[in-house]
Amino acid sequence: AHSMRAVSSVLPGAGQLPREKSQSAMPIVDPSEVPLTSFLRPYKVGPGYADCYVTQVPGAVTQAAYIEAFYTSPLFKIERTLLHYLASKPATDADARALAGGAATRFSAWRVEAQSATELLLADFTGRTRSWLMATPAPLANEPPGTLLYFGSAVVPLSEQGVQSMGWLFRALLGFHRLYSRLLLGAASKRVLPLKRRLN
Repeated sequence: AHSMRAVSSVLPGAGQLPREKSQSAMPIVDPSEVPLTSFLRPYKVGPGYADCYVTQVPGAVTQAAYIEAFYTSPLFKIERTLLHYLASKPATDADARALAGGAATRFSAWRVEAQSATELLLADFTGRTRSWLMATPAPLANEPPGTLLYFGSAVVPLSEQGVQSMGWLFRALLGFHRLYSRLLLGAASKRVLPLKRRLN
């Protein structure tokens, strides 16, 4: 059973906290409402599709550390390799660090649409999808204190003869997308702690 706690008083619209992790369990990733004031929110209330997942890690994690961990995780490196050879959109770990530090406007197949001290919103080169990352302190009531890591995505509908549609490919891949999103966030949460220790 899910043991979920609302965090609306801390992050309006952020949904619920992830479940507690056991000592040996894989990272727990739960679906979440898209936070009301986030860069991703306009896509949630628009005509397309948007989703959001959250996990919690112990201690304080910066947005920069989270971005670097996400885009240098072993799982995401597979995607980077595919984009390199299939779409001619290469990226390196150094590129990920530049993105994390706010020193890049592009990363592989994405461009930066918006970035702040706590959020990153990327648009892919086709303009149809968005990827969103946010790191924020967990509510102070939590013991021990930690950081909530959010990962969200959005898909903009196609427009054909004045009619907006998500397209058959979106519907066919939605189940895989949801699983892959959970796996990506889990992989990032596992990498961010050793990365944080190295950066410190």
